[in-house]
Amino acid sequence: MMTRLRNYFLTGFIVTAPLAITAYLAWSMIGWVDSWVKPYIPSRYNPDNYLPFAVPGFGLIVALIMITLIGFLTANFIGRTILATGENVLGRMPLVRSVYRGLKQILETVLSERSDTFKKVGLIEYPRKGLWALVFIATETRGEVQAKIDDDAGQTIAVFLPTTPNPTSGYLLFVPKKDVIELKMTVEEGAKLVISAGLVAPEYHARTAALADEAKETGSQPARSKRMASSRPNK
Repeated sequence: MMTRLRNYFLTGFIVTAPLAITAYLAWSMIGWVDSWVKPYIPSRYNPDNYLPFAVPGFGLIVALIMITLIGFLTANFIGRTILATGENVLGRMPLVRSVYRGLKQILETVLSERSDTFKKVGLIEYPRKGLWALVFIATETRGEVQAKIDDDAGQTIAVFLPTTPNPTSGYLLFVPKKDVIELKMTVEEGAKLVISAGLVAPEYHARTAALADEAKETGSQPARSKRMASSRPNK
């Protein structure tokens, strides 16, 4: 009976704990945005002033509308002119310009739809041979870093090595492309593996993956031979 009750408790905990943590984080985020936005909303437009209860999330809605409106205004000629003027002013401030340019470049890279940032997961031998670490593949190394690296290393790629259980901190490594083993798991699955310290591993069926790779290779061969046959002149 005690074993069964313990199993019931653990099952209920596994089901409710993620829901409770997610709800807590979402509620905290809404409260944090409301605390920043609501004080700047005029009293006649703030429902908290004439309703008997507070309206959670109203500040978040106002913030989303304002951000969208700013994006709309920036897209036209006048908005771009104002933005360029503001950036020129910030560019004259020694400390502020470095912070602003760095943050802007990071956000543009992360939010760009054309970016391939962190769309692949890989393995590298770290911190020594025989030990493997999970990394998120960023992009191929460019610029001075690639130029200064020894030519024997060939093309290198920038990878992010996260720490466990907090994947937001880690190390930026420039690794030879030939030394990185790409995995088929998604970035989300890799993040779960890091956060859980290896306890939550994505399912992987080696036989199914091998058959899929073999089908891709064999599927391209008939198409190639068909094109060659069609290009031959008829006798």
